[in-house]
Amino acid sequence: MAKCEICGKSVAFGLQVSHSNRKTSRTWKPNIRKVKMTLNGATKKVNICSRCLRTMNKDTAAV
Repeated sequence: MAKCEICGKSVAFGLQVSHSNRKTSRTWKPNIRKVKMTLNGATKKVNICSRCLRTMNKDTAAV
């Protein structure tokens, strides 16, 4: 499974509960994007979640 290389977010597991209170297994998958970034002067493709991407865009826009 894909994992965010910045925050480490990955798949979370839990129970889906119906109206009649029956419980079945389910997963929550992070919204992972493959993005080109410049790290230490080199362009590299990294897997990051959309929340980290949004935060990084906000930080670069403020500068």
